[in-house]
This record gives sequence, C-alpha cells and structure tokens, in this order.
Amino acid sequence: MQSFSPILLLLTLLLCFINIVFTHQGFCSAPSIIDANSNNKPLYSKVINPTLAPHHLQDLPGFTRSVYKSDHALITPESHVFSPLPDWSNTLGAYLVSPAMGAHFVMYLAKMQESSKSGNPSKDVERFVFVLQGLVKLTNASGVGQTLTVDSFAYIPPNSEHLFESYESATLVVFERRYAYLENHFPELIAGSTDQQPLLDTPGEVFQLRKLLPISLPYDFNIHIMDFQPGEFLNVKEVHYNQHGLLLLEGHGIYRLGDNWYPVEAGDAIWMAPFVPQWYAALGKIPTRYLLYKDVNRNPL
Repeated sequence: MQSFSPILLLLTLLLCFINIVFTHQGFCSAPSIIDANSNNKPLYSKVINPTLAPHHLQDLPGFTRSVYKSDHALITPESHVFSPLPDWSNTLGAYLVSPAMGAHFVMYLAKMQESSKSGNPSKDVERFVFVLQGLVKLTNASGVGQTLTVDSFAYIPPNSEHLFESYESATLVVFERRYAYLENHFPELIAGSTDQQPLLDTPGEVFQLRKLLPISLPYDFNIHIMDFQPGEFLNVKEVHYNQHGLLLLEGHGIYRLGDNWYPVEAGDAIWMAPFVPQWYAALGKIPTRYLLYKDVNRNPL
C-alpha cells in the first residue's frame, strides 16, 4: 500500500483549500454585482453586506484586516464603529477618513433610518454625497426637491442650505472638506447619476473612467468612478501630491500602498497621503469598481 509523507499530505490539503477558496463561494469568488442584479440583488450589495462581514470573523477574536500607517490606511468593515452623526437625526455614522490621520477631508458612511434628516456642514465646508443603498430626497435652499437613488450623487457648495431626508433606510458615503476659495470662481449645486457621466480617455491605461464633478476651476476636488475588468491593472505606479479617499464598490484585488500589498474587496475604504506609492490590480472573475476622491485645481502651496 502506497504511503504519503506528512509534507506531501500537507501540500495536498493546502491545494484542496486553495481550490475551494478560488472556485467556490470564498473571498476570491464573491458573486459579481452585475450578475447579482439578475438575481434581484441590489446594486453595491457587497458594500452593505461584504463577503467578509464582521459576523464572518466572530471566531477570530482580535483579527482585523484594517491597517493604519503615517501615509495610508486601509479601513475594513469589521472595524467600522457607528455612532449617532452630529446634527443628523436618526442617523448612524462611521468615520473612515478624517484629519486625525493626516487627511484634509473627512469620509464617512451615513446609515439613515426611517424618517431621518441630515444636518448642515460647518461654515465654509463643502459636501459630496453618493447613495449606496435605498433612496433619499435632496431639497435645496429654494425648496426644490429631487430624489436620489442608488448610484446617484450630489455636490453641495459651502454655506448652502440643504436637506437630505430618508423615509426608509438608506446608506450614503459622504465626503466633506473645507473649501479652498478661488477669486471669481463659485461652485454650484450638482446632482446626477454615474451612468449619466461620459467615459473619458485614459491614455496609457486600460481602466474606464468617469468624473462625477466638472473639471472647471470652481471645484477643488473631484470624484472618480474607475472600472477594471478582471486581470487589468494600473500601468502608472502613481506618486503625486494629491490625497485620495477610496471606497471599493465592487470586486476585489490587490492594492499596493507604499511597500505594502493588501488584498481588498468591496466595502473596504482606503486613505492615501500625498506621495505614497500606489497601484491596483483587479483579481478574480468579476469587474472592480471603486469611487475615488482627489483634490484638484489648486496650487499645493
């Protein structure tokens, strides 16, 4: 009877485990949101209910994929801490990026419950809202309202009265920063949806790019929607003065930040400080989509 060495047996078991992870419902084979739509699952469902949700890690006490360093941070869902959002009613928030880590902006999740309302930002602070789940009503200072559904967004200039209301549960990702004024240039309130934005040229790159805000001077930041097919990656290993705040909306892959290489998936948030080396590759069998904050149109001095 043929016998197996312990090392060979261990390697056989390891290969079996890898096969299960990569070919069944493991971390690397979460169903595509595109495919999920055909099964009546909501868009961006993996952001709201990530593959590695906190309850999946309950048997690993003390474990987290989150990392914080001086020039970057990876904040994963099992690390989110929700508490009532200041000045909002019936809304819980989890701050993912803030000046406490060196950023010049804040990025947070807002979980609006039934009959909830937003508060206004502080003086001279602008706001960008992207709907991840549910729907909200936006009313401007003139009392004109419009409904924002999943994949819709709104930009609110500084010192502009407005109100977000939700009559059922809704989840938003919100970016806020102190506006950098430029003489004779004034931003305006903007609302729209991702699919309304044109695809832009990306010379030397293969990903698809949409910008949700105008590229004109009144706007001191932009929000990019970037789409990668499986196996695609950034050709440029970026090192620049801009800061980034990122939320992975769909898919999974590997993100390089500095000298570190992180497996990431939908629901993960990243902060990138100026000049940190950064690079992404999409893995698996489903597309990647992420939302990216980037400061623009201002002299870094």
